[in-house]
Amino acid sequence: MSGREVLPIVEGGKGISVSNGESSGAWAAAGGIGTFSGVNADSYDADGNHIAQIYKGRTRQERHEELIAYAIKGGVTQAKTAYEMSGDSSNKYGGRIHMNVLWEMGGAERILHGILEQTKGMVHGVTCGAGMPYKIAEICASYGVYYYPIVSSARAFNALWKRAYHKFSEWLGAVVYEDPWLAGGHNGLSNVEDPLKPEAPFPRVKALRDLMNTLGLGETPIIMAGGVWFLREWKDWIGNPELGPVGFQFGTRPLMTKESPISDAWKKRLLTLKKGDIYLNHFSPTGFYSSAVKNPFLLELTARSERQIPYSLEAVGEHTAELPIGPRSRGVFVAPHDKERAQAWIAAGFTEAMRTPDSTLIFVDEPRKREILADQVACMGCLSACHFSNWAGNEAGTTGRKPDPRSFCIQKTLQNISHDGDVENSLMFAGHNAYRFASDPFYANGFIPTVKQLVERITTGD
Repeated sequence: MSGREVLPIVEGGKGISVSNGESSGAWAAAGGIGTFSGVNADSYDADGNHIAQIYKGRTRQERHEELIAYAIKGGVTQAKTAYEMSGDSSNKYGGRIHMNVLWEMGGAERILHGILEQTKGMVHGVTCGAGMPYKIAEICASYGVYYYPIVSSARAFNALWKRAYHKFSEWLGAVVYEDPWLAGGHNGLSNVEDPLKPEAPFPRVKALRDLMNTLGLGETPIIMAGGVWFLREWKDWIGNPELGPVGFQFGTRPLMTKESPISDAWKKRLLTLKKGDIYLNHFSPTGFYSSAVKNPFLLELTARSERQIPYSLEAVGEHTAELPIGPRSRGVFVAPHDKERAQAWIAAGFTEAMRTPDSTLIFVDEPRKREILADQVACMGCLSACHFSNWAGNEAGTTGRKPDPRSFCIQKTLQNISHDGDVENSLMFAGHNAYRFASDPFYANGFIPTVKQLVERITTGD
């Protein structure tokens, strides 16, 4: 793949400093494909100290420009580190470096161009998901770089192929199938799929291969991502003529390596997880489902949404009970039973009613309201469209909807967990197999392998 024979083992890219140049360079040096994240990657000063991404602009647009500058500088920094660590030309079995980006990140096209322009020959492929990245093919082809779209269904790939990818088929390195029920981070569940009813991956990947065969892509690999732990559990896939050439992406296991930049507190927490501790939720400001560790951060978001009632500005239908809210005690109308619930929440200290875009009220305490409002004001446009702040990367600079207080600032919490190591009060993305760290004998007694040791272990089937 990406112009070289490699082990069909891919490091999954994890954003905001979690997959960096050191971890991806080591993975490539071990013979697989290493993937660093191009999503707000870290950069360093002359002394090697991390440069905190502090925003000084007075407006969202000014801060957005700062974010793009940070992202390009950080991406270039990590690409160079990965390339140097991989050994590239001196290592005939290694040296393939990929960059992972979210298509729905703010300024995605500008950031891609900015990084690829300055890292020619260092980045060999780009993986891209979280949205429908039609333009990724054209951008990558213009730099002679392979592209690896991340999809969760044959239907999604068919739409991408018909609209754009058929024009740049020679640069299609592989198609990454990401299981929308098992993968960590943002998940590609569509409106017709039930988050509570997972589907087996084989029929879905078989449908993807059948489609690819009709498009002349029978020899283009499919990379299985999400739910992969032991390769021996996938032996029926390897060499299966129904699936054709396949590879496997590991997103969660690389977290637990010497080269992984996550904190010791994060690694220790992974070793304590139990089955069911990963929560498929719908709080992300991207609008996608996502999978993360069920910690106080996520539990607070759950409780916040549970303290929610519909309202109207006039007495309509069942909304007959007036409820005074806000500093001026202006009345809104709710159902009588919802008024009783609201009064109970207020009595419990959740005195602040906040309006959502869906004509509902949520009830939070006063410190939480201050935090939500401050985070919304501080928005720097890290997403192309944000439910939480209502930022959008369009001419109007807004989604046109009210900011949604049921969500959160994803940039803030991912920076916090990456650099402060707060694993309880931050979003902690993980795949649904993360609980297996506790039972896998490879990690007995808190053992943390090097990337090389992990890759060697994976190739044995374990």
